[in-house]
Amino acid sequence: MPVTAGAPAADGARRALTPAVRLVLLATAVVVAGAAFLTVGALDAFELLAPLRLARLAPMVIVGAAVAVSTVLFQTVTENRILTPSIMGFDALYALIQTAAVFVLGSTAVIATAPVARFGVEVAAMLVLSMLLFRWLFGGPRRSLYLMVLVGIVFGTLFRSLATFLQRVIDPNEYLIVQDRLFASFSAVDPGLLAVCAVVVVAVFAWVWSARRDLDVVALGQPTATALGVDHRTLVLKVLAACALLVSVSTALVGPITFFGLLVANLAYLVMGTHRHTYLLPGAALLGVITLVGGQSILEHVFGMDTVLSVIVEFVGGIVFIMLLIRGGKR
Repeated sequence: MPVTAGAPAADGARRALTPAVRLVLLATAVVVAGAAFLTVGALDAFELLAPLRLARLAPMVIVGAAVAVSTVLFQTVTENRILTPSIMGFDALYALIQTAAVFVLGSTAVIATAPVARFGVEVAAMLVLSMLLFRWLFGGPRRSLYLMVLVGIVFGTLFRSLATFLQRVIDPNEYLIVQDRLFASFSAVDPGLLAVCAVVVVAVFAWVWSARRDLDVVALGQPTATALGVDHRTLVLKVLAACALLVSVSTALVGPITFFGLLVANLAYLVMGTHRHTYLLPGAALLGVITLVGGQSILEHVFGMDTVLSVIVEFVGGIVFIMLLIRGGKR
């Protein structure tokens, strides 16, 4: 009898937490996490520490939102919850670029290179490769999305193998420089790059938001989307280009975060309780920011750990990936 009496109350509570209400709660959590990151342990010297913490907060917000949204978009067009844009080899190409630059030019020349120039080369390389792959395997007569993903995995393996080979033959001291660049870091990001990345991410988000209803249709599958009047191939190519741009900019800005998108995207499906992109996309972006900002705040101010958050995120994301493989990632 108590279970029967409590069931309507529980159902009412779930109905009260509509996706819109959940978005408001997530936005509130973002504000709280940001305020905690800026103020905890810094009130005595806030004027001095606030600019330093803001310089670390901004890239976490940009990267957290960009990676989360790009993963949701990629999973929508591939109809698979265990795939992320990183599977296309972006992280491996980034590692190869960093290793090859140190191998050819030397660590001194790489460090002396202007951050804007280095950022431009890395983004251009990742964008050109991804767009060639998209046009070749999905824009042509083959039009095979899964063949494109498989070829991306092969290229990623190739890039990773080449990077590993170069890392074995370079000077050990320069290898340490390469290793330092292969872990995502949100400190010492050039302010000029932050402005460029923010403009690019906002512009991509604006287009994605305008296509959110078409994305709901694409998520139903190609036959259904085509029957409902959506140009499936064209929209998928645009979505893949948006994913490539978001991931390229994020990776070039702070470094690779392989499993972060997978973790946040699947958390967004769970928290939002809907597959409508009107709520899912902003929910994923907010959860990405909460994960990075809140996680870094807890690490630094609660546990007193001076470590890189990306290492912990990758560990947890890897566990989630294995769990999804066991359960089956196909929706």
